[in-house]
Amino acid sequence: IEATVEQYGYYIVQSDVLELTSLDNTILEATKLLGRQAGLTLDTVVRNVLQSGTNVTFCPKIGADGTETVVKSRSELDNTSQLTVKVIQQVVAKLRGQNAPTIGGKYVAIIHPYVAYDLMRDPEWIDAHKYAKPDNLYEGEIGEIAGVRFVQTTEAKIYSGGVFGSLFLGEGAYGVTEISGGGLQTIVKQKGSAGTADPLDQRSSVGWKATKTAELLVENYLVRVESKSAAFSGTAKAN
Repeated sequence: IEATVEQYGYYIVQSDVLELTSLDNTILEATKLLGRQAGLTLDTVVRNVLQSGTNVTFCPKIGADGTETVVKSRSELDNTSQLTVKVIQQVVAKLRGQNAPTIGGKYVAIIHPYVAYDLMRDPEWIDAHKYAKPDNLYEGEIGEIAGVRFVQTTEAKIYSGGVFGSLFLGEGAYGVTEISGGGLQTIVKQKGSAGTADPLDQRSSVGWKATKTAELLVENYLVRVESKSAAFSGTAKAN
């Protein structure tokens, strides 16, 4: 399997006057800000690759009387097409039926906090966690059900129209690569380091760069579940 890496990065330039008059350590603050940006950027690179998988489940529409209507495309989803424990059980059956290996005995799902809100209001989720002992090992983990551990993050995909793409992962579903020696780097340039481009030693900068890509390895080991939210789809912005 081949993949083409890309280089990403950003920098902030600041003046000697800012450094002299600011109450804060501006280089330190810029480094923190860029560190967060770098993490989100590289996460987004991987997320977008994972979202390109073709193994998709659409949450059904639920009528006022509880009747389910099968949804076959993103455009058919409505605000009743929410992620439920029943859908999760179906996805787990699909992964197991495709011989997707687990990650430490469980599958892992990456969901948006808005989807987590809907899921945690499902009576089956509430009942399952009423007396459950917390065992959250991942940052952002909200719990486990049906053999799946759930991690919430705002980096989970939102499509236009308030459609959420939740990822259910088995081990070996994807790979991440970078050029050797091309990992995340923080680069600080002091005033005057630009030579004649900064003749009065007025400019310093801090930045980051990294080369990265991801690639789907076994599509059957990953399922994207698309859903909407009655509470949030109307205001959720695509990312």
